[in-house]
Amino acid sequence: MRGVIAKIFFLIFISLPFVSRAEGVDVKEVVLGHIGDSYDWHITTIGEKHISIPLPVIVRGHNGEWHCFSSGHLHHSHDGYEGFIVAHDGLYAGKLVEILPDGTQYRPLDLSITKTVAGLFINCIVLLLIVMGVARRYRGDTPTSKAKGGFAGMVEVIITFVVEEVVKPCIGKNWAKFAPFLLTVFFFILVNNLMGLIPLFPAGANVTGNITITMVLALSSFVAINAFGSKHYWKDIFWPDVPTWLKVPVPLMPAIEFVGIFTKPFSLMIRLFANIMAGHAVILILTCIVFATAEMGAAVNGSMSVVAVFLAIFMNCLELMVAFLQAFVFTMLSSVFIGFAQMEGEHAAHEVEEKHREKQ
Repeated sequence: MRGVIAKIFFLIFISLPFVSRAEGVDVKEVVLGHIGDSYDWHITTIGEKHISIPLPVIVRGHNGEWHCFSSGHLHHSHDGYEGFIVAHDGLYAGKLVEILPDGTQYRPLDLSITKTVAGLFINCIVLLLIVMGVARRYRGDTPTSKAKGGFAGMVEVIITFVVEEVVKPCIGKNWAKFAPFLLTVFFFILVNNLMGLIPLFPAGANVTGNITITMVLALSSFVAINAFGSKHYWKDIFWPDVPTWLKVPVPLMPAIEFVGIFTKPFSLMIRLFANIMAGHAVILILTCIVFATAEMGAAVNGSMSVVAVFLAIFMNCLELMVAFLQAFVFTMLSSVFIGFAQMEGEHAAHEVEEKHREKQ
């Protein structure tokens, strides 16, 4: 249902003039500027003055020299700074490029602290403060200690739910080995999702709506799944229990199973990225409808503004639920995939139990 709503409003958006400067607002810049990454952190615009925080630019040029400067220098000159500019179009649109003496563009090694990276650092600090603050509340507790209330109690309930209802049932007896990783993934995604919904600095960065972030999360799950996979797991991939003609001379089923190793983390990456990005885009599109219809008359603009504000509030409430849901889904699917890779231990335990019964 949510995907259908997103498609409807994307269609509404593209049916309007894509670039509208009603009331001085560039709709394209607002939407793509928030979803995409940038070398500065835009706070607000007062009149024609853009208030933003410049971020560090760290690049390695074509001659091997490193350059480190503030991104503010890039916006104060149309010719760039130290030979570097932000490309406005082409293959490297929105990225930092170096203009070589012959006029060609060279994409340098870019280690800049962009808005997404800065938002990631801020959100990680918030997550650490939450975890350390809650852990301090439980320091020195015994099994007979009184249950905590307030925020610490809420976090304990969430941790208990994830461990008891997701990690243990999906993984089995080896759950304790993977619980720290899965809890970290859950709270990391949750904090980044919630921080992305707050429109005020230092929140508001679209971290989990950036595919590079979800790719790293998916790669982490990929390592947890395959690096600790049992012999039975790898046997089912390269020599599955299917008719022999499906394995030799043409390894049809092994090839399919091998591809499945990569499709699992790929689905995790795309699902989280697409849902968060679509949610942010829809909310921004609904907000921009107010400005995009400003030149269509008071009646049209007034009615569309009421509808847009109502739906934007509804979508923000929905995104709060999605923030928890996507963290839960990513953690649950990672647990399921890890559990599949740990199945030999369960089978071995079952065989030992059966042999023990036979001896008796």
